[in-house]
Amino acid sequence: MARPFSWSGERNRDRPSPSTGAPDFVSPDAAGHPTIVESPQETDVGLKEPEQDSNPYFSSQADTAPPDSPTRLASGSRSSAELLRRLSLVDSDRPITPVVDPREAYPALNLTGRILSATFCIPHTLGFRSGRDWNIKPRRGTSALFDSFTHLSSPATPWDHVLVGWTGEVKPSEELLDQESAPIEGSQSSTSSKIASIPLNKASAPIPLDGSTRPPAPQPHGEGIRLTNADRKCLERQLRRDKGGHTVPVWLMDNAEDDESDIVLKDQARWRRYAEHELYTLFHYKQHEPTDGRSERRWWADYVQMNQTFADKILEIYKPGDIVWVHDYHLLLLPSILRQRLPNIYIGFFLHIPFPSSEFLKCLSRRKEILTGVLGANMIGFQTFSYSRHFSSCCTRILGFDSVSAGVDAYGAHIAVDVFPIGIDAAACAKIAYGSRTIEEKIQRIRAQYSGQKIIVGRDRLDTVRGVAQKLQAFEKFLERHPEWRGKIVLIQVTSPTSIEEEKEDGGHKMANKISDLVSRINGLYGGLEYTPVFHFPQYLSQDEYFALLRVADVGLITSVRDGMNTTSLEYVVCQRDNHGPLILSEFSGTAGSLTSAMHINPWDLGGVAEAINRALVMSVEDKATQHKMLYQHVTKKTVQVWQKEFLARLLVNLASFNQSFTTPPLDRVRLLTRYRHAKKRLFMFDYDGTLTPIVRDPQAAIPTDRVIRTIKTLAQDKQNAVWIISGRDQAFLDEWMGHISELGLSAEHGSFIRHPEADEWENLTETVDMGWQKEVMEVFQHYTEKTQGSFIERKRIALTWHYRRSDPEYGAFQARECKKHLENTVGKKWDVEVMSGKANLEVRPTFVNKGEIAKRLVQAYGAGKGDAPEFILCLGDDQTDEDMFRSLRATKLPQGNIFSVTVGASSKMTLASWHLLEPSDVIATIALLNGTVTGSTSEAVPAPGRL
Repeated sequence: MARPFSWSGERNRDRPSPSTGAPDFVSPDAAGHPTIVESPQETDVGLKEPEQDSNPYFSSQADTAPPDSPTRLASGSRSSAELLRRLSLVDSDRPITPVVDPREAYPALNLTGRILSATFCIPHTLGFRSGRDWNIKPRRGTSALFDSFTHLSSPATPWDHVLVGWTGEVKPSEELLDQESAPIEGSQSSTSSKIASIPLNKASAPIPLDGSTRPPAPQPHGEGIRLTNADRKCLERQLRRDKGGHTVPVWLMDNAEDDESDIVLKDQARWRRYAEHELYTLFHYKQHEPTDGRSERRWWADYVQMNQTFADKILEIYKPGDIVWVHDYHLLLLPSILRQRLPNIYIGFFLHIPFPSSEFLKCLSRRKEILTGVLGANMIGFQTFSYSRHFSSCCTRILGFDSVSAGVDAYGAHIAVDVFPIGIDAAACAKIAYGSRTIEEKIQRIRAQYSGQKIIVGRDRLDTVRGVAQKLQAFEKFLERHPEWRGKIVLIQVTSPTSIEEEKEDGGHKMANKISDLVSRINGLYGGLEYTPVFHFPQYLSQDEYFALLRVADVGLITSVRDGMNTTSLEYVVCQRDNHGPLILSEFSGTAGSLTSAMHINPWDLGGVAEAINRALVMSVEDKATQHKMLYQHVTKKTVQVWQKEFLARLLVNLASFNQSFTTPPLDRVRLLTRYRHAKKRLFMFDYDGTLTPIVRDPQAAIPTDRVIRTIKTLAQDKQNAVWIISGRDQAFLDEWMGHISELGLSAEHGSFIRHPEADEWENLTETVDMGWQKEVMEVFQHYTEKTQGSFIERKRIALTWHYRRSDPEYGAFQARECKKHLENTVGKKWDVEVMSGKANLEVRPTFVNKGEIAKRLVQAYGAGKGDAPEFILCLGDDQTDEDMFRSLRATKLPQGNIFSVTVGASSKMTLASWHLLEPSDVIATIALLNGTVTGSTSEAVPAPGRL
């Protein structure tokens, strides 16, 4: 009969320890049923104990950089896609790290060598004692992240590290001590009615909880905890002396009168609510029932205030050249807030949980604020490629920004998007798991307690997304389908209390009750007086018990229905160095993409999970060893230290590539105005859509505002100015909205028609051209219009344009690429036509018709004699068709100092222009500046504070 789960009984001296004896394996008997026998001698698979990373973070020898180092590969890249392609050439088996000190490798960045890490909570729980030192205990959970902070603060890296984080819920010291000694309440296992208290240790669980009690209900709004300035200063001094590195606490509270006044901490859980009720839930593909929105508005206000308070604290200690590394979903607004205050700050962001598809994110009322908030970073990292792809897709579908797999172009900058699977400190894990005699003794006791039985181990948090219910249901299905295993196998499920606010407020403890019911049902159906198939323990384990359980397990079973980073799977691999127990891992876990050699399962397919359990149990020793070797090599190689190095190295490469060498500078308005005032003959050439007016979904809605018309008219009325609008629009549109400005020159359909200033008639430059190609193009366009919902055809006199602005942006772009290939391989080979890609459109026109020909014609109209040529040229455009004008102006013999070619849009896009402006409002403000009506632009390169 199986004994209760105490592990404190007498040591079984007759059973060998797993560290000295060989593990059991399954061999079928004559009837084909599995029997448990002793395994042969362990197969040597060449596993090495993970080593501590004690080498310097960067080599001091600059000339030792290999030819395929990320820095050299990135040099010369001119786009995000090109940078991603070059970086992919780096050996994927070698950590991607610079080989020189970052300050020497990137002198243009002027780095200080300091990193400011912003995380929601500091790695400590705090007990307040008035007039005395604070009671500081290790915070449970997120151990991988906390280990990375410790490594950054160590001599193994060249960085100076400062951690900025919220204090967490401050509690009276007596309450903190009481909770450490209190028993755990919750559902009971089938064999135990009360669990003894267990010491806290952060390695016991990857979740930030206060330890040994079920999380209490939210703190009432009573008097709260009053802290004097001296109390706060005392904690700050203690944290500065912390061996884990310099920690700066963030005090979240209602506004205090000044820094010296007392503060009162009330309802401290309020700072979690928006992030954990709204963001965490939706990011894990769960939706709430609709409400009146009052609570959500309060939570959102707290969320914004919290992010602003973090920004204030960071700016207090920030120095130019520091790198700010922001972590996780509680601080999604922080990058943008920092960017607004310091436009040139270096920011990296990493999301430790999943990122949902656009269809789910659209359900969030604050979706635009969340996306624009995180887009303040220079680089955004995710656990898996699917999460990064979802983010880029959301930026395109919700915000309308251009995006590729390498990043997003937004607010005049390129934001890199990349994948960095996080790991664990494998060396420290192995040292603990294999370096304690206590653990060896516990292993023997567990083996004795479950003698003759295979052990499946599960350790999860009590969240609905962890899939504990699915695990139990699958195990029940396994016992139903494979009766030969009854009595020979047990499932030990350890369930830690949740840390998520939404789950805490489940008043009826529905999840805990459901799990308890499932355990009782399984044990009732398949158990008896001498056999209990499921042992459920709703508690934390001590460090020794946790690692002993992982080492003694025969199968590790993780059935998350949605998960970002699962440390249990990685720790299980390290602890199975000798036993080689198979790992069954949910395909919905963020670590599944990294642990490709694990047995992947769909937790919703109960029958499939049941069969995976059986395959794991009957797997041969050789197959187990081979599978585990690959898992072990990955876990011990891709550690949290390597994750940290790769993120920072890639961030530096992106900063150097996109923020320095390969960007188009903003228009120098002082130089522009000076040259304008000295010139007597001035030529202006403006595109229309995307330059004078913003791009809109309906082209007919792109109507110029009164300000645009007044500004253009004022400029054209100056006798020294020749002002032309060179557009892809047809004659009718330009006549309707700009034709009343008699001093203005107009060019329609990319130069096919022109109307000179003070003239009423249009001149057709293509009247002798054979237009027979239009019928064939129309048939192709009609085919793709029928296939692409929301697309339509615009028929001009010379050109044909297929628009997909109203279509799904990704599908529309895909169809446009297919349509362009089709046209180039058919019509393009028979006729002298050109297929041009514009902003959400595809246009076919004769090859000699382009804006560059008109620009060249206008310049030549002045004459080539001395004093005839224009002394000032300003040319503005925003898309690929305008590049013809920029190319034409570069080819002229005019002094280039007199030519201002300006692209409208992101500074990082490929262009022949010499300058850039961010958006159409900047264009109008610049023209108004020349008119003498304003002193500068009113636009900003980052989201305005009001967007938050």
